[in-house]
Amino acid sequence: MSIELIVLDVDGTLTDGKISYTQNGDEIKSFCVKDGLAIASWIKLGKQVAIITGRSSKIVERRAKELGIEHYYQGVHNKQEILETLLKKLDLSMENVASMGDDLNDYVMLKHSKLAYAPQNASSYVKKIATEVLSRNGGDSAVREMIEKLIILEHLEEKYLALWC
Repeated sequence: MSIELIVLDVDGTLTDGKISYTQNGDEIKSFCVKDGLAIASWIKLGKQVAIITGRSSKIVERRAKELGIEHYYQGVHNKQEILETLLKKLDLSMENVASMGDDLNDYVMLKHSKLAYAPQNASSYVKKIATEVLSRNGGDSAVREMIEKLIILEHLEEKYLALWC
C-alpha cells in the first residue's frame, strides 16, 4: 500500500519552533523554501498534504495556500481525531499516511501513522516512536528530507526529477 498523504505539524516541523513577535504584537514564523519545493512537488505527483497544528496563525494559512495544500487545520487539540476525519473524507487509511511531528501533541498521530518521521531536534519521546529520526532539524529542510526519502521508497524518482528537468 502506498503513501498517499503526508501530514505535517507546523512549529518545530515546518518551522524551527521559534515564535517571534514584533513591537506591534504581530507573529513571525520562518519557513524553509527547500521544504516548500518538496511539498509542491509531492502535490504535483498527485499526492496529498495536510497540515494539522495546535496553534492558529494567518501565516500558516498563507503558507498552505502558497504551496497548494488544501487540507490545513489549526487550533487542533486532538490531531488524531482530525486525521481520522480527513482519512474518511479522502477514502484513505492510516496505511496511506506518513506523518511528521516534533513534540508530545503529535505523539498519538505519529504512533498510528504507517510511517512516522521526527526532525533531529524532536522530543526524545517522539524520537522513540518514530519510524525514522531525520538528520535535519525542523524548519531546516527536515520536511524535504522526509519527502525525498518517500520519493525513493515509492519509486517516484524519475517522475520527481521530471517535474523540474
